[in-house]
Amino acid sequence: MNFKHYFVLSFAFCIIAITHAQEMSFEEYNPKSTLVVPGDSIFRAKFPFIDVHGHQYRMPTQDLTSVVADMDKLNMGIMVNLSGRTGDQLVQSVKNIATNFPNRFVVFANINFEGAGAKGWTEKMVAQLEQDVKNGARGLKVYKSLGLRNKDAQGNRLAINDKRLDPIWAKCGELGIPVLIHSADPASFWDEFDGDNERWLELKTHPRRKRTDTDPAPFQQIMNEQYSIIKKHPNTLFISAHMSWLANDLGKLAKLLDQMPNMNVGIGAIIAELGRQPRFAKAFITKYQDRVLFGKDSWKPEEFPTYFRVLESADEYFPYHKKYHAYWPMYGLDLDDEVLKKVYYKNALRIVPGLDKSKFPE
Repeated sequence: MNFKHYFVLSFAFCIIAITHAQEMSFEEYNPKSTLVVPGDSIFRAKFPFIDVHGHQYRMPTQDLTSVVADMDKLNMGIMVNLSGRTGDQLVQSVKNIATNFPNRFVVFANINFEGAGAKGWTEKMVAQLEQDVKNGARGLKVYKSLGLRNKDAQGNRLAINDKRLDPIWAKCGELGIPVLIHSADPASFWDEFDGDNERWLELKTHPRRKRTDTDPAPFQQIMNEQYSIIKKHPNTLFISAHMSWLANDLGKLAKLLDQMPNMNVGIGAIIAELGRQPRFAKAFITKYQDRVLFGKDSWKPEEFPTYFRVLESADEYFPYHKKYHAYWPMYGLDLDDEVLKKVYYKNALRIVPGLDKSKFPE
């Protein structure tokens, strides 16, 4: 091969390589930042913390040894297992905890809202909830299926504020247990699936998450149903999961908290929103420091350091752990110690009954 042929071939390969690079998809494009700034990962929380939004689905029969080992590494004092279920399974979970790792876990009860309105349904659910609390449940977890998927006895969408459910919320207040409620999904799931949608990548990789105003109802309608029951039952404490999907609009969330003194929020799965607005988020959490609780949602120990770094550090421009949730970098809020203690454990100790306080500083 002479030099001319070699040059032509080399040039052709370069063109192919460049063309391929130009045709790279958004999913593939994930550049490593060249920015060099102070800061480092935080693998252990500054203070022991309570995860009020944990899930251990196999807890009735699960060997929790490895879970506790990872909790110790993270400095997690207590995990609230929201997947406590009901009846015999809840009893088995409580027994598993008491026998093997007392005071490291608590469970919330769950209710199957399907078929609400059938004869005797409400009375049965209230009685079961009372029994679950007697058996050790420390709260009620309401899944997003209420408002999205659950049907009443007539086959209609069951609204969160359906009056047939009122005795359940009232009973929680009477029993002194909180209701941690997850309603709807991020509002962007209802928006057009196009280049303007901030959740485009998530919807592309998880297409079943796409919603519309008729599948099953508008986002704001579902959230307003949640706010309706919080307002209607002022003697019941509510924890609106995922910061009520308003971590990207803290001004609006502030107005809701001002309107509803019995409403609290958990930060599970929305740390990426806080981490891109560090000054505003710090001011918000400082102002509402008695209303914000730590929660993670999924049990993936390797993801907790992102939460610690956002809440504790003043670091700049560090990566989030899941691109399809956030393709933007994070910044630390550098919360004051007293505010951090409230988010990490003091608010949970006040709101969730019967937690062991001995592991937590005053």
